[in-house]
Amino acid sequence: MPKTETYTLNMGPQHPSTHGVLQVVLELDGERVVKAIPQMGYLHRGIEKLAESRTYTQFIPYTDRLDYVSSMGNNLGYCQTIEKLMAISVPERAEYLRVIMTELNRIASHLIFMSSVAIDLGATTGMMFGFRDRERILDLFDMACGARLTYSYIRFGGVREDVPAEFIEATRQFLADFPAMLTEHHTLLSGNEILHHRLKGSGIISGQRAVETGLTGPTLRASGVDYDIRKIEPYGIYDRFSFCVPLGTVGDNWDRYMVRMEEMQQSADIIAQALDQLPPGPVMTKIPKVLKPLPGDVYHRIENPRGELGYYVVSDGSTKPYRIHVRRPSFINLQALNEICQGSLIADVVAILATLDPLMGEVDC
Repeated sequence: MPKTETYTLNMGPQHPSTHGVLQVVLELDGERVVKAIPQMGYLHRGIEKLAESRTYTQFIPYTDRLDYVSSMGNNLGYCQTIEKLMAISVPERAEYLRVIMTELNRIASHLIFMSSVAIDLGATTGMMFGFRDRERILDLFDMACGARLTYSYIRFGGVREDVPAEFIEATRQFLADFPAMLTEHHTLLSGNEILHHRLKGSGIISGQRAVETGLTGPTLRASGVDYDIRKIEPYGIYDRFSFCVPLGTVGDNWDRYMVRMEEMQQSADIIAQALDQLPPGPVMTKIPKVLKPLPGDVYHRIENPRGELGYYVVSDGSTKPYRIHVRRPSFINLQALNEICQGSLIADVVAILATLDPLMGEVDC
């Protein structure tokens, strides 16, 4: 009988977000994966530690740099946590603007996901189409706050400033154009035979194992688990909007892809409702320039594009947080990589990592 041995292959970086800060150590039996161990820690960020030497307000720009393709949600989660700690109220108009911004950012983030899947599987045109359409959203953010990536737009007690009148018109035009954009993406990618073969039936994780592993967001919902914090524990004014939670049935790469594609349409519907209901009025509550919460601790979570984003904040009564811990969905979701990859071919690891949609900025916190 011929004797076979497993061997080790250091894989990556090959996914756009892993640019030198994620190494996957594969143990292989031929072309089959026995183990896939992600090695993290190369980003050396220390953001949680940095918070202890900044005031509460000074830490807002650092949240932008966690998941830097969906910074609006990072701002929102942190600001709502401190508002919960200090019982700060938010004006109605600011609440609607927060929803509009975070849902626009969800679409922009999912477009990056779609682009990453496309380029990882060799479809360069799909990547360029996704980035092209994301530019429309970045133009809207530029119009609202003068920034295209790290916004610091959402602040304690509201948002930094009101949007200009042309922002509303431009957002409505984007929503009018978006169905055609989505159809184009489906025609180019979702209907592509090669994409079907690469994604369907590979990288499967069951709903039960997804829950046990702590997965959240589209990665969890693709396994058929109906868990969306906007529905089960509505924060802000999400209980005022009608939208569906797309679910998968198999929990494979294809379901993770399709759930995010369908979520983009749901986000567009939420934005349209928010624009229709947008009231006039102030966008910021009067609060002290330097916050000094009473001693205590608080945890708050929101539904970010990659899953449950939570902030645990401990106050010792000073102007700086005693401790901040961030529950980052990319970090939690990535721990499923080894289980999902076992038994797969090497080529499938590329697709699995792409559909887990990790963002290393929030993995290495």
